[in-house]
Formats: sequence, C-alpha cells, structure tokens
Amino acid sequence: MSTLELPEEQSSSTHGYYSYSGLKAIYYGPGSMKSSLPKLLDTLKVTKALVVTGKSLHEKTDVVRAVEAILKQHDAYGATFFEIGQHAPIEGIRNALKAFRDNQCNAIVSVGGGSPIDASKAILYMHQKETGGPTLPQIAIPTTLSAAEYTEQAAGGLTDGGHKVAVISPELAPAGIILDAELTLPTPDRLWLSTGIRALDHAVENLYKPLVPEPLKRICYAALADLLKYLPISKAKPEDVIVRQKLQIAAWMSLWPAKQEKYSALGLSHALGHKLGARYGIPHGITSCLTLAPVVALKAEVASQEDKEYLAEALYYLRESPTGSLEGDVRRLATLIDKLVEDLGLKSTLGEYKVPQSDVLDIATRALGSADHPDVDKVVKLLENLY
Repeated sequence: MSTLELPEEQSSSTHGYYSYSGLKAIYYGPGSMKSSLPKLLDTLKVTKALVVTGKSLHEKTDVVRAVEAILKQHDAYGATFFEIGQHAPIEGIRNALKAFRDNQCNAIVSVGGGSPIDASKAILYMHQKETGGPTLPQIAIPTTLSAAEYTEQAAGGLTDGGHKVAVISPELAPAGIILDAELTLPTPDRLWLSTGIRALDHAVENLYKPLVPEPLKRICYAALADLLKYLPISKAKPEDVIVRQKLQIAAWMSLWPAKQEKYSALGLSHALGHKLGARYGIPHGITSCLTLAPVVALKAEVASQEDKEYLAEALYYLRESPTGSLEGDVRRLATLIDKLVEDLGLKSTLGEYKVPQSDVLDIATRALGSADHPDVDKVVKLLENLY
C-alpha cells in the first residue's frame, strides 16, 4: 500500500490512512475464556506464560485462578506476578521483568484493568531491549472498560517518579484479546462504571483526534451511543452479563485497533488525565469523569469548525434534537456527559483527591505542552471549576 502524504490543510474527513492492527484474534462472549485462551496459546506458540495482574483481583476473586488453571492444563504456566499497582509504577515493572526472565517465559497473559495491561507492554518492551530479540506476545483479558488492550503506539503507560511515561512501539499491542463478561462480575461497581467513562473519553476524543480515519469515527459514534445507553443499565443491574458484554464491545469500538502512519495523541481530556492521575494517584476512570464534560464544553469555544461539526453530529447518534447552533450542540453533548457521570454516582472534585490549587497552572501548562499555548488561561479556569 502506498503512503498518502496529506497537506496539513486537508480535512481528515476526506483524506487519511488505515491499516489493520497486528492482532491475531479478539474473542468475545460470556464464558469465552475457557475455549479461547487455549486457541491463543496454540496460535502464539506459548510455552510458558507469566500472568500479570493486580493484588485485589488476585487476592479477592477467583478470576486469576481460573486463568492459571487453563494455563496449567496446557502446560503453559510459568508464574503469577500480582504486584502491579495503579498507573503501573516502574518498580513493579522491573520486578515483573525479573519474574519473566527467571521463569523463562515467552509470553504474558495480563488479567485486569489498564494498569496490568499497560505494565505488560512495558515489561515486554524492556525485555526486547534487553535481549535484542523479537517483542514477545501478550494475551490481554480485561476486566474493566479502560480499553488499554487496543492501543499500539504510545502503548504502554508506566509511572516513574510521579510522572507518566509512554513506551512507544507498534509491536506492543496485545496479540490476542479475550472479552469474557463473566470475568468482569467481581469488578467493583465504581471501577467498572468509571472505566466506562474512560471508554467514552476515547470515543469522544477520537472524534477530533488528528489522523483518525473517517470510518473509525463512525464506529466511535456507535460506541458513544452504546456507552450512554448501557452504563446506567449496568449500574441498575450489575449482574446482567449481557449488558456487561455489550459494554465491553462498546469499549472496543471506542478505541478500534489500527496502525497509524505517525503517532497522534488523544485530546485535552486525556492529557489532563495523565497529568492528574500519575501525580496525584487519581484513577484514570475518575480523571475522565472529572475532565471530559468540561473539555467538550470548552471545545464549543475553541475547537475548529470541523471538530465542532464532529462533536455536534454525536447528537444524531444519541437521538437528541439539535439546539439550532453548532456551539449549542457541542455544549449539549457536554451536558449529556456531565449528567451521565452524575447519574452513575461518579461526581467528584480535585479537592477530594487533595490536588493543591496552587498546582493548577502547572497542570494546565504540562497538559497543553507549553506555557505559551493560547488556551492556558481557559484550561486553568476549567481546572479551578473542578474544586
């Protein structure tokens, strides 16, 4: 396939690039882990796997033991590492890398949310740099809606000294993904629902992210509609496995796997979330609950005409009547997101997480990448309104 070079002024709605990801397979459906994990072990020629997970999932549920049992049945179990903390601190990653080496593993099976999945990417990245060999595969079994399993570039997020560090390599996307809603039942409600808002954050910010192909934006509209529909149902009926499965699929649609010609980051809500999460210990799902609606409201003021049009068109997919103006439609979308966060019981403030008000300017500056950015004052005001 030839590469299409685009002048900067050309609209992303009519020009772009798409290539399939390096995924071998995504299996989905309640109870699918038992049949699909053996298939992926065979496909990827896994001889010994390190299970990477978090302490709560390991100690308080049977999910990890169910995965271990299948690996043992197929003589592919190496060890389990469960000291992966929130935001994947570098110390845990180094210890996991040692366990990977010591047990002579050739794959990782990650189980849990974004932290173990991202940590596994970082472990495999460090292993590849250490050995000079190929990047070994990861099989991701997510139990939240964070959608970390679908990213390829800037793929592995880890925390070093209170700062988020991106590990960038297109080879780090999981080679196999299993979406088994039955395994999500032990996930705490607040974590489940807040990572659903994280998925919504992906869907919304992909509408104005550069270089996203037009068909993928249409998939994001479907993700947005399903997340707004099914998250309240899941809150009311947390044991409904079919609803949970629909939400896992919506999270998949929010960050559809694709290779890009060059890396482009998601938008301001994610940038603020990364600065707030790593430094102040705020879960990623909660950062999206804090920042997404205000960022969309700000877009009504500062976004390009095309980006406003993409955001406004979401109302059609949500079966909402237009307001009569483009800016009004964008603000209406922000209101709907804010109401969803409130209805899910996920409203919080920066004060609750002990973020000093004196840090607001620094957070805004680092999220925007420059103290000279024209929107610094507006983002400072946005953050001040979150107290």
